[in-house]
Amino acid sequence: MSLTPKTIQIFLPGGDPRGIRVAEVTTRIVQVLEVPRSLLGEFLKMPESGQVAVYFLFGESEDGAESKVYVGQTSDLRARLGNHNKEKGFWERALVLISRTQSLTQTHAQFLEWHCLQEVRKAARYADANGNCPGKPHTLAPLHAECVEIFETGRDLLATLGYPLFDAVAKPVAGTKGDEMFYCKGPGADGRGIYSAEGFVVLKASVARLKCVPHYIGTGGYLRRQKLIEAGVMKKKGKSLIFEKDHLFSSASMAAQSLLGRTANGWTEWKTKGGKTLDAVKRQGAGEE
Repeated sequence: MSLTPKTIQIFLPGGDPRGIRVAEVTTRIVQVLEVPRSLLGEFLKMPESGQVAVYFLFGESEDGAESKVYVGQTSDLRARLGNHNKEKGFWERALVLISRTQSLTQTHAQFLEWHCLQEVRKAARYADANGNCPGKPHTLAPLHAECVEIFETGRDLLATLGYPLFDAVAKPVAGTKGDEMFYCKGPGADGRGIYSAEGFVVLKASVARLKCVPHYIGTGGYLRRQKLIEAGVMKKKGKSLIFEKDHLFSSASMAAQSLLGRTANGWTEWKTKGGKTLDAVKRQGAGEE
């Protein structure tokens, strides 16, 4: 994905930053509307709800350990979202992709639904609630190119609204500079991770201590660690826990605690191969050439 400067405008129809939000790149026809479930009735009164659309329902698993998304498309958005409101319990917000010029067709929507679901699964940031994926619809080359352009704009708008749905939580290891890779080691633990703009990512195949130290049991960090085990992010293999996928933590300390099974200061536990702490590289070294 190439990163180029762009202007994104967010409009608040009701004036509430926590309510319905409409995002668009000012030079494109694509809009993404964010709709809290509690305001679904208000959205269904808006003219935008009468268009062909691709939509995303966001929520969490019952234990709160995993973020989930359902991807769909429809030519009858009012009826479809109304049905999902009655039948699907997990979601809290709907993100709806439409065209400002009402130029999306059912063929556009079918291809975008298929393509979005492929990209969701590739990124593995959210668990998808779709089950079986629809087959790839036949599209001629001009329509295919148009759909890809719509997808790219929609991806940027979703991320701007706080839903980086198609972005992996970590860069590929092969493309990571040596001073950006950090290691956390301790009894029974051997982790690798990356400090990112969103938090700290523990990489797949990192090894965590199986049993926590006694004084850590029952703490908030311990309970969050247990949820990761229950969700299958960390799985028992022999006498260790193994991270089954890259996982984003809100802080380096939470990442270190999940590996070490005890309280820990992530700024000092995570170190480069050369022994520099995360604190020395990313805080004390901030602004250095």
